[in-house]
Amino acid sequence: MGFWNRFFWNNTLLNWAVSLGEFLLLYTLLELIRVFLLKRLRKLAAKTKTKVDDLIVQELERTRHTLFLLVSLHVASLSLTLPPRLSRLLLSLTALIIFFQVGLWATTAIRFWLERYKEEKLREDAAAVTTMGALAFLGKLAVWTVLLLLALDNLGVNVTGLIAGMGIGGIAVALAAQNILGDLFASLSIVLDKPFIIGDSIAFDGLQGRVEHVGLKTTRLRSLSGEELVVANSDLLKCRISNYRNMRERRVLLTLGVSYDTPTEKVERLPQMISDLLRGPERLRFERAHFKGFGPSALEFEVVYWVTEPDFGLFMDLQQWVALTLLKALRSEGIETAFPTRTIHLHSPSREESQGREER
Repeated sequence: MGFWNRFFWNNTLLNWAVSLGEFLLLYTLLELIRVFLLKRLRKLAAKTKTKVDDLIVQELERTRHTLFLLVSLHVASLSLTLPPRLSRLLLSLTALIIFFQVGLWATTAIRFWLERYKEEKLREDAAAVTTMGALAFLGKLAVWTVLLLLALDNLGVNVTGLIAGMGIGGIAVALAAQNILGDLFASLSIVLDKPFIIGDSIAFDGLQGRVEHVGLKTTRLRSLSGEELVVANSDLLKCRISNYRNMRERRVLLTLGVSYDTPTEKVERLPQMISDLLRGPERLRFERAHFKGFGPSALEFEVVYWVTEPDFGLFMDLQQWVALTLLKALRSEGIETAFPTRTIHLHSPSREESQGREER
């Protein structure tokens, strides 16, 4: 026993051996428990519909080996007499890894909840998904901010003075990052006011596309020609946005021009003829047809009708049908459609005017 009673760094070799055994035993036990629970819960999660076991599996997968290592090391060190500075260092490292692990668990839970919420609500309420995405980011930011302050306080940093300094520094950062903060607040405005949501088809500033993602700085859309449009949130809200999500009908204003050579009786009869032609089809509601006035090169008629469904393909089909129907009707009546013309009047000077020019 003389060998084991020898002192090494204020502890006998026996104490060091016992502490090492405690460390290895505790670390191995924690790892075995983690592996056992993962194996059992994965099988259980595959059979059940509840999401709680899926969440626990993800939390265990995100658990770091460093946590078990430092916790086991700290517990094993309690049976030893260590220098105060080393004990404080070991305790601080253990606290830091615990704070970090808590942050990972919290962000994993928030992301898990958001993904499940998207699966359930995306088809029913895309606006709620957009809102929850922004709130999830703010939740993660709050979690890591609180944990950072707790970690700094554990390290002996004056958190009160730091918060005051951060407030002053935050003003300077805000002035330097006005554009970024403008996009951030614009993102919150989009989330809360909901001028559009994911899946909406919108048009703005001569561009049109379907909203695919609303981020903290930019909104991404898929244009009609297929490319992705990336627009800063603040720039987007400065434009007048046309949102087609709540469209129920499409109004069509058609201007028709006929030749000035058209007989008066045909011009007079043309609005009624257009009305009779356009009152028949389903999903098309005729509103009016009038002789509008005298254009630069044609007698102009204004025709208004509604497509009673918002589908763009149907809108184009009916627009084509109306154009072809009116063209056939005009040709059958012998009415010519107008095209831009210009009449030039040539004036021949009289003999007296010609003689006067020659004398000059």
